[in-house]
Amino acid sequence: MTASRKVVVLDSGYDSYETERAILAPLDAEVVVRPCDRDAARVADAVRDADAALVRESPVTAAAIAGAPALKAIVRYGIGIDNIDLDAARARRIVVANVPDYGSEEVSDQALALFYGVVRRVAARDRAVREGAWNVSRHERMYRVAGRTLGLVGYGRIARAFERKMRGCGVARVLVSDPYASPAPGIEIVDLDTLCREADFVSVHAPLVPETRHLIDRRRIGLMKPTAILVNTARGPLVDEEALVEALAAEKIFGAGIDVYEHEPPRRDHPLFRLSNVVVSDHTGWYSEESVAELQSKAAEEVARVLRGERPRHWVNPWAQ
Repeated sequence: MTASRKVVVLDSGYDSYETERAILAPLDAEVVVRPCDRDAARVADAVRDADAALVRESPVTAAAIAGAPALKAIVRYGIGIDNIDLDAARARRIVVANVPDYGSEEVSDQALALFYGVVRRVAARDRAVREGAWNVSRHERMYRVAGRTLGLVGYGRIARAFERKMRGCGVARVLVSDPYASPAPGIEIVDLDTLCREADFVSVHAPLVPETRHLIDRRRIGLMKPTAILVNTARGPLVDEEALVEALAAEKIFGAGIDVYEHEPPRRDHPLFRLSNVVVSDHTGWYSEESVAELQSKAAEEVARVLRGERPRHWVNPWAQ
């Protein structure tokens, strides 16, 4: 017997979708996987008969939304919602939700790993030792972490988890630049220019919206100390990559740890990849086996709430009731 509702998964990547099926089957909803590979036209075709959509990276445009008359919910597997046209969905009274309460430990772990990879030059030393080098410590300077200043651009769940871990490493001051942050013991709320000037380590955790694109731009990179380290595990376009590459190549800052890029996947000859003072990863900060299970179940539960006529827990495009 055919289910009366259809929930379309727009991006592949998980081993199984039995979690989503188990949660949605009691609502007479069939889960159909239709990978769109970031192609807007394929998304428009995929959602045409959908009651709800689950999405990772593929763009859900105004055109796709307009062509999906039964669509009631779009749920992002994860936190960032910059690939969904929120205004078009709101105009159609289509609920958009995300899953902000997963993966904080994983992403903050990744930020910490990238940070230490840069500060202790782990990747460069790994390559050098494999090639026969030994006792070359003074060839590449390193500096102590304890007693220095951490700057957090954005102060949500992930930034606070990273702060907790960095405090265990001995940072003496924590500067926060976030228009929504409230005063709290142990942090100093400052403007972003002050943070860039005074922080030894700058970790980016802001959401990507039009106002935050290139939030860390050429001028702000120019404010940073020559010993500063920049870590970005949030969204690539928050940082002006061209300006960052220039600063790193000229050693105007010490180094960078990068998990996200302006365009993903990055091209194989990306200029960041040629620099020895950069440690990179493949937008993998969100991942652990535990976080995948948590993400799939929480995303499916948000769809279920909407199909039951309930308010989702993390509704990102609300309208007046």
